[in-house]
Parts: sequence; C-alpha cells; structure tokens
Amino acid sequence: QVQLVESGGGSVQAGGSLKISCEASGYTFTSYCMAWFRQAPGKGREGVAVIASTGRTTYVDSVKGRFTLSRDNAKNILYLEMTSLKPEDTAMYYCAADPWYSGWATSFYTYWGRGTQVTVSS
Repeated sequence: QVQLVESGGGSVQAGGSLKISCEASGYTFTSYCMAWFRQAPGKGREGVAVIASTGRTTYVDSVKGRFTLSRDNAKNILYLEMTSLKPEDTAMYYCAADPWYSGWATSFYTYWGRGTQVTVSS
C-alpha cells in the first residue's frame, strides 16, 4: 500500500527558509515520478516541483532559484528545500507520486499525501 506522509511545514518570516519532507512507502521509491504541489486558500492546486524516476527535476517559474528538490533514496524521503520565502508561497504543500511521469497534471497522480502547511508572514 503506497503511503506518502509530509512533514516539516511551519511559519516563517519572509526571506526565511524551510525544508519539508515526504516520506514514501509501499513502492520502489526511485521508480516513481514524484512531485510537490501547493494550494493556497481559494485557489487551485499548483505544481511546484517534479522529479522524474530518472532524477530529472523541473520547477515552476515562480520558485526557480529559490526551491530545491532532492531525495534520499536510502530513506525513501523526498525533500523540498525552500529559501527566500515570500508571503505568496503560503499554502498547503502536498506530495504526490505516480508510476508514470505526470508532470504538472494533478489528475495524473495516483497517490497523494495529506499535506503540510507553510505560512510565510511579511
């Protein structure tokens, strides 16, 4: 049974940093496409960063140069390190996974975590 559990969210001031984690279980970690999405109140779910099974990473333009995706294959953990945080980064952050490369398409991801809240104050 595939499970994704996010952690590490919190409240920071603008300009600060935060590293959130997604612990995965129930599948071969490196064989799946994984991604971070976020959803702010009243808005749709937005793709933030994707890592293919090959290790290739893609970022949405608004976080390029500020966010870094990485994974610890030994621990089955996907990380999103966020720096130079802005109030507009405030959202619930969700981890998603799928056996196939799914890019930014939320409907293509089979598995989702419950999310971790990130709040950035000005």
